[in-house]
Amino acid sequence: MSEFVAALPMYDWPEALGEVDAQWAQLRDAFRQKGIDAPKTIVRRNGDLPPAPGGILDAQGALIAPDPATLPADELDFHEIWLHPALLFAQACWGPMELGLSSHVQVVGQPSYDAYEGGQGELYSSALVMRAGEGPEVRSPAGGMALLPLDVIRGKRFTFNSLDSMSGIIALTRDLQAAGESLDIFSSRSESGGHRGSIVAVAEGRADLAAIDCESWALAQRFEPAARKVVTVGWTARRRGLPFITARTTPETTVRAMRDALAELAEQPLIQRVG
Repeated sequence: MSEFVAALPMYDWPEALGEVDAQWAQLRDAFRQKGIDAPKTIVRRNGDLPPAPGGILDAQGALIAPDPATLPADELDFHEIWLHPALLFAQACWGPMELGLSSHVQVVGQPSYDAYEGGQGELYSSALVMRAGEGPEVRSPAGGMALLPLDVIRGKRFTFNSLDSMSGIIALTRDLQAAGESLDIFSSRSESGGHRGSIVAVAEGRADLAAIDCESWALAQRFEPAARKVVTVGWTARRRGLPFITARTTPETTVRAMRDALAELAEQPLIQRVG
């Protein structure tokens, strides 16, 4: 049994579990070919994480996360995964990374978003969605610049997945600032808990606008009935997509081997290596 854990939680929708498992199998096998003891399966619940008696500590010995054994076993806390010393490989988000996570982990690589409207290579953007009929539908700009329909979104109720989300609120905040505006353009702001929840809230009339990263928007168009009631009225500018990370304690030789494995997978529409 591997001493490491891995997770791909960011796009792990119930309807896509098999696809996510297949993605991990491809990564796992590539890592094992490099001599890395990659775990057979990914973690999907706190109860799957190894215990950390006394809690998870940083390099200076300060407590940065509780012992996973003290958390609800059937729930999944992303920060527990990201900060766990046994983490071999996981998806994260540049929002939490900029807010301090980056000092506790190492970046291994970036995924490719070429398969999705709004994505290009390691860059992705967020679709701004509103209820059908409340704004003109637009496609993602070819150049990857922000497309903000200020007159359409002004005074609307904005919902977002979480305050630390790059795709859900931080990117839009920065694009509004570049246009001389702020989140005050909205009449209200509310936290939905997830991109899928944001789409449902807009479709059901509990909010008017949400920013959904392009891969989550593609998943919603496949699996979420509420997505049929909303349209894309704008886009945020393209930025780096979700980084693949490993624990700060992962040996340098293992990190290099994972990067080599990702580089060899780059011919397939899955991974792009970071320099």
